[in-house]
Amino acid sequence: MRTGEVCALTWDDIDFENRIIKINKTVYCKTKDNKGRWFFGTTKTDSSVREVYICETLLKVLKIYHHYQSNNRKKYKTKYYDYNLEEVKNKYGKVVENRIIELKYKSKQKEKVNLVFVKDNGRYIGTDLIRYPYRIIHHELGINNCRFYDLRGSFATKTLRSGVEIKDVAEVLGHSRVETTENYYVSTTKESKKYVSNVFEKQINKK
Repeated sequence: MRTGEVCALTWDDIDFENRIIKINKTVYCKTKDNKGRWFFGTTKTDSSVREVYICETLLKVLKIYHHYQSNNRKKYKTKYYDYNLEEVKNKYGKVVENRIIELKYKSKQKEKVNLVFVKDNGRYIGTDLIRYPYRIIHHELGINNCRFYDLRGSFATKTLRSGVEIKDVAEVLGHSRVETTENYYVSTTKESKKYVSNVFEKQINKK
């Protein structure tokens, strides 16, 4: 998933029973005012709206994290942050985005949005959530050329090298064209180049 897609997830998007994550929006930052700066909008492209299967490992992690978040809500009680969505319409009255607004005064009339990735006290900081861990990765571990977004490329490379069809990988990534997956998300390493030559040599020796 893209960074904005991950940080836009709500628990309603995660179907534990059928083991599916529904990707249907992204989050982005705009000028901050007294209401906040994070907004939900449409995905990058129409093909980005998709469903991703939850593997066994991820299922366990999400369930543990969901339980952890529930305990934090009990721990912080009234100091736990809650949010709701405010529709933003264009001049024609069409809803173009939804603003994420903190519920400072707990109201039963306003429907809360159950955000997945928040701080322990429930505070939502959007894509800023990954800044601290990547500061550690860059400055303490010394891995400079590394971004959260690069994990998409790692996913594409590893699955394709394991024999998965490129069309299936493209759909999981939300690409409408397999060329995008092939040209921008699959990396070549020295080892993979050696592998190509070794495979060719074995084919020649067989004949």
